[in-house]
Amino acid sequence: MKKNAFFALTLLSMISFAACSSGDVESGNDGTSSNSDSNDSSSSFTVPTYEDYYVDISEWINRAQWNLANVHDPSVVLADDGYYYMYQTDASYGNTHLGHGHFFCRRSKDLVNWEFLGATMHGIPTWVKTKLNEIRSNMGLGASTADFSDQTQFGFWAPSVHRVNSSLYRMYYVITIPGTINGTGTWSERCFIGLMETATPSDINSWEDKGYVITNYSDKELNFQVNATDWNNCYFKYNAIDPSLVITNSGEHWLIYGSWHSGIAAVQLNPSTGLPLNDLGNPWGDANAAAYGKTIYNRALGQTGQRWQGSEAPEVVYRNGYYYMFLAYDELSVAYNTRVVRSSNIDGPYYDITGRDVTNLGGEAYPILTHPYKFGSDHGWVGISHCAVFNDGNDNWFYASQQRFPANYNGNTSSNALMMGGVRSIVWTTDGWPLVLPERYAAVPQSAISESELTGNWQHINLIYSYQNQDASTAMVLGSDHTVTSGWNAGASWSFDATNNILTIGTTKLYLRRELDWEASPRQETIVYVGLSSDGKTTYWGKKVN
Repeated sequence: MKKNAFFALTLLSMISFAACSSGDVESGNDGTSSNSDSNDSSSSFTVPTYEDYYVDISEWINRAQWNLANVHDPSVVLADDGYYYMYQTDASYGNTHLGHGHFFCRRSKDLVNWEFLGATMHGIPTWVKTKLNEIRSNMGLGASTADFSDQTQFGFWAPSVHRVNSSLYRMYYVITIPGTINGTGTWSERCFIGLMETATPSDINSWEDKGYVITNYSDKELNFQVNATDWNNCYFKYNAIDPSLVITNSGEHWLIYGSWHSGIAAVQLNPSTGLPLNDLGNPWGDANAAAYGKTIYNRALGQTGQRWQGSEAPEVVYRNGYYYMFLAYDELSVAYNTRVVRSSNIDGPYYDITGRDVTNLGGEAYPILTHPYKFGSDHGWVGISHCAVFNDGNDNWFYASQQRFPANYNGNTSSNALMMGGVRSIVWTTDGWPLVLPERYAAVPQSAISESELTGNWQHINLIYSYQNQDASTAMVLGSDHTVTSGWNAGASWSFDATNNILTIGTTKLYLRRELDWEASPRQETIVYVGLSSDGKTTYWGKKVN
């Protein structure tokens, strides 16, 4: 076990707040077995048997067995060859990835079994040092003292991959620079968003770097004498991390990016080049502000003296007339949780489910899509956010993110650095809002659910925002007399709409789906639900347990 794993990932978290492979293709372990012990609805269905607690296979030499182990900040794209390709931030338990390249890729045909392919980038692109020193020179500063020969000091974060057409895939990626702008007492050095392209994602060595896209923008001119720990007074207005490429319904290309330093920005791109549509100019000053984008969300907007606003990782997708922006809230090791807002325009204003104009008013956004949680006596999961949202081309949508073990699980003081990739199905409410299912996707056959299957014992969770706390389940029993016999909403009546798979308890609609009970031993099929409180601020998760 690598004892430095927890500390390395904690440091990664702290740097994220402040700053902005061999390439061999190997066959993966399919990690499945026949499901003879469970209540199958299809004889062809197999239960994933790979271990979530992957300590024994965490070393680089075992990467062919990882499946979804060591996933951080995933981006997923469905390619024309029928594979889903997943790319990620450089991070791993015990830092076993170091020295093997950057922006690792794995692929899957079924979203359950994933084959690790390797790195898509090797080394730091030469333009990074050149552009950094050009900007520093324009700021009246000397050349950077960062050691570009030591890649371990740099961050390779948050790739966003998008299919532009059948022969063009674009990856926007982040490289963070170590150190501060000009020594002690000044703000952290800037980050860069760059661009790579390929026509064949199956060939991880085919990605061609296209260079500089954008960097951090400051509205404080050259007054960078802001200590890197003075979070509420950040020097940069926009932090050049966490890009999300969106192609609008009319064919425009936009980059949504930013975090922590005053919020999320939207900047229009040239579809031909993938670069900003307008000349950027120096990354400071009012004259250049518009070129670096417009603010479309700031959690702390309106709070006097507050710039540090605790949201990041915008992921924007389009569906049925709306642009949905998914956001990660809070620190990544435990408290990470996901919210979603929507707009009829790519650059806002965005509204949450309560009707709040979060673009112009800021504040908390609802609904809550993921949050630290646990079912029954299971360890549960924390740090569940920074998501990829994608579909299969037939309006079946999915949410993918990392999820972490709680601290000190199994006596392991570094267990919180164990990051599993979690792919979950999304259901859409009758009002057009996305909700994420509580159990991970396992390709369980979706045979019809009968009303008689719903009676019996359930575990129910109220997903209520609580910083760094896991929402725990409580018991609930649905009686055959169509009342809740005990537990959550005891005494309420219940009914089932079999056509739309909606369980209604009292006046609350719960959307049902067959999924896998990952906490059961052995794992087995079950029925899960997700729903919302009447005010949209509490999300309900549940699963049938017998």
